[in-house]
Amino acid sequence: MKNKREHMILKKELSERDICTKYIQPALEKAGWNPLTQIREEVTFTDGRIYVKGNLTSRGKRKRADYILYYKPNIPIAIIEAKSNKFSVNAGIQQGLNYAEILDIPSVYSSNGDGFYEHDPTCSDGNVEKELSLDEFPSPEILWQRYKKYKGITTPEQERITTQDYFFDGSGRTPRYYQTNAINRTVEAIAKGQNRILLTMATGTGKTYTAFQIIHRLWKSKTKKRILFLADRNALIDQTKRGDFRHFKDKMTVIKNKKIDKSYEIYLALYQGLTNYDEDKDAYRKFSRDFFDLIVIDECHRGSAREDSAWREILKYFNSATHIGLTATPRETETISSTEYFGDPIYTYSLKQGIQDGFLAPYKVLRVGLNVDLEGWRPEQGKTDKQGLLVDDRIYNRKDFDKNLVIDERTEAVARKVTQFLKKTNRFDKTIIFCIDIDHAQRMRTAIANENSDLMAQNSKFVMQITGDNEEGKMELDNFINPEEKYPVIATTSKLMTTGIDAQTCKLIVLDSNIASMTEFKQIIGRGTRINEEFGKTFFTIMDFRSVTDLFADPDFDGDPVRVKELTEDEEFESFDDEIESDELITDEEGEEIVFDPPPNQEQPPEIIGGGDIINEPRAKYYVNGVNVAVLNERIQYMDGNGKLITGSLKDYTKQKVREQYQSLDDFLNKWNQADKKHAIIEELTEQGIVFENLKEAINKEMDIFDLICHTAFDQPPLTRAERANNVKKRDYFTKYGEQARKVLEALLDKYADEGIENIEDMKILRVNPLDQFGSPVEIVELFGGKMQYLKALAELEYEIYRNVA
Repeated sequence: MKNKREHMILKKELSERDICTKYIQPALEKAGWNPLTQIREEVTFTDGRIYVKGNLTSRGKRKRADYILYYKPNIPIAIIEAKSNKFSVNAGIQQGLNYAEILDIPSVYSSNGDGFYEHDPTCSDGNVEKELSLDEFPSPEILWQRYKKYKGITTPEQERITTQDYFFDGSGRTPRYYQTNAINRTVEAIAKGQNRILLTMATGTGKTYTAFQIIHRLWKSKTKKRILFLADRNALIDQTKRGDFRHFKDKMTVIKNKKIDKSYEIYLALYQGLTNYDEDKDAYRKFSRDFFDLIVIDECHRGSAREDSAWREILKYFNSATHIGLTATPRETETISSTEYFGDPIYTYSLKQGIQDGFLAPYKVLRVGLNVDLEGWRPEQGKTDKQGLLVDDRIYNRKDFDKNLVIDERTEAVARKVTQFLKKTNRFDKTIIFCIDIDHAQRMRTAIANENSDLMAQNSKFVMQITGDNEEGKMELDNFINPEEKYPVIATTSKLMTTGIDAQTCKLIVLDSNIASMTEFKQIIGRGTRINEEFGKTFFTIMDFRSVTDLFADPDFDGDPVRVKELTEDEEFESFDDEIESDELITDEEGEEIVFDPPPNQEQPPEIIGGGDIINEPRAKYYVNGVNVAVLNERIQYMDGNGKLITGSLKDYTKQKVREQYQSLDDFLNKWNQADKKHAIIEELTEQGIVFENLKEAINKEMDIFDLICHTAFDQPPLTRAERANNVKKRDYFTKYGEQARKVLEALLDKYADEGIENIEDMKILRVNPLDQFGSPVEIVELFGGKMQYLKALAELEYEIYRNVA
């Protein structure tokens, strides 16, 4: 009895890791789980959200599961959250359930080493939750049966398809958790007979890799033998062929020039390469209607959302095949619906979630207000433009500029502001400027070139116009998106670069176009969301001259698609010509826009070419100069803890968030003084979206983070770090320590005055000058009698720094 009590006491002293090693792992192996292929410990499944701090960034905490159990690689069926023995056996169940929902895992367990607490959503023995001994943990087969029940997998054939192996290329690359969710859900749905599937995944989250794994698993299991991957731009097809799909090798072909070879199994095609808009000549009709088993439609919001589009004609022809739509932006308007055709998304991974997980780059918004935009501009009586045309007498505003009326000074003001921003950050940060049309993109290129004449003299490709009509610009597109290539640095464009462009290192997106379409706006924002840490790309800036970023506040920006189109039994189809929109184009087999000649005596429509760029408008543009254009106001907006832009002041936002955590100054002071590390409190508030570097910049005062919180949230008079450090020195606090230890503390205090409290709490500070002059970190802590005594002295120093505050 005494030995048992001693064992229990000793067990309470074990760490969480010790509990895993000594109790949980042996129990799993005893239950039949293979430690090499079925058990993964300490599985990190997010990268940690990136927080923008001025022009620097830091990552937040990563989500990590203690154990994930797999039936086969990438088919997770159970999760275990471990706790030390100081906690109850079910202490980790809430956290486990939270992770299980994210990871799409049914069976959840908590353990403190005494046993397991089980959550079984299938209620296999009548109970949702119950406690198990260490010897009662279920075997892989039992949990696989529960998984099948949970997922509705009922036949041997469905099981055969859903257990088909993933593709592994030996590089160690594995799908991220949300890709695994999308792949498994899709394969399971197809195994159960679903033939229309929609996957919604934010730009930059690997839709093509996800599609490849889905196709490969279905192809290898012989569930789908001939597969068509449809896209609407050459860039998308080329990226797909060179990227993940290269593993299909000689089984894959790209359909070009409408030449059909039926000996392949995987086909990549532009939909324009399959149709002539002529039933007798349509290339896709050379295939029999049942030739393809599976069709995957990339960027399906563009064409296949329309009932009378050329995409739909192809899909109708191959009606017996399974159709999977991939998009970052499902299309839902009064006349167009993605969900009407494909059904509701089987899985959604949003931009907001991607940013919170740290897989996508966050952004800050710089809104710039020009006087002519905010106040409007009216020509003086008799004003003529540069061509001698009399300018209509009315008030012109932001909707008119560069579409109906061009003010040279406005273009120059935008170019000047962009250049000023890049001079403050990095003049070689890749930048895309979205313009109204090609004429605007041409003029913007000239204005940027003139503002950067020194860099243009070094390389004429510093800024390039990349639009559908400009062959030289289009030839530089690959160089622009290649992180290894320095030039071009700045691209001026209209529509060509809104989608299908993998610009990993784009750090600045400039909006000088009147964008009203939510779909187009999402696609444009997607040009900046990719992360490339090797090249220093962890966030991007949106410079907005047209209040386009008001769309961030629209619930549709990051919400689930809601079907708007009304359906009737005898639905009349409106003509395709009536419905054509700027981001939904009729293009030829090379992805170039087809321009239809108007009937005689009819007003010439806008001419649209490859990528949707508008060459000329039917209405005359006025070109004027001699107008005073100036920046009236500008404002930086950051993202909050929930991924929304902070619309009020940073000071008000900080006050609100701090007071949500701490009701009074005393509450905050107690927490601050009791914290072993002040950095933990700072991290906690950062998770709420309070980034102190940005707040300091907004307040424009140099002060300690402690004072920043007290001053902002509780209206306390602030002290600078230097003032706090001097107060400590005046008290003769150091006299109780030996000479060398005293010098170490004085050096730490100076470091605090220079850099802040977070740095002196990190043991790495002991390796930095001047502290390294006192010896190695081990030798320094020995000056205090050991590590515990050193940490105690550091805690006392912090107490002295923040003494007598209230």
